[in-house]
Amino acid sequence: MAKTQDRFKLIPAVYLVLRRGDEVLLLRRANTGYQDGKYSTVAGHLEGDELATVGLAREAKEEAGITIDPKDLRLAHTAHRLCRNQTGQERLDLFFETGKWQGEATNAEPHKCDDLSWHRLDTLPDDMVPFVRLVLADIARGANYSEYTEEPS
Repeated sequence: MAKTQDRFKLIPAVYLVLRRGDEVLLLRRANTGYQDGKYSTVAGHLEGDELATVGLAREAKEEAGITIDPKDLRLAHTAHRLCRNQTGQERLDLFFETGKWQGEATNAEPHKCDDLSWHRLDTLPDDMVPFVRLVLADIARGANYSEYTEEPS
């Protein structure tokens, strides 16, 4: 019998850059164990057997109570992170943009988020997840790909 090798695993995550004019919707993480107290976009992991745009539409409904048609999402940036200072935490992060949704954005997960609000892209909060701040700046510059060998701080 041939020896089987475990294949490398990459964790895919999706992020929503929801735009309203010159503003972006951000949430402040709470009780998650990762970057709590800092702002990020609506985001989440794919659940398996799920297309990225479908997964992000699911996350938008779960976290912000809004409905997004996956066809309205445009890939804005891809980031590859080798680790989050933890073994086995290599990430592929897909950032999608849209300005089209249905419903009023509300905090649908108050146990994981203590603020959901609109922020101007040119004056983002100081207390942001560093990686997300860097990617939003990359998007503003027109860069569509970034790489990180360690978790930005």
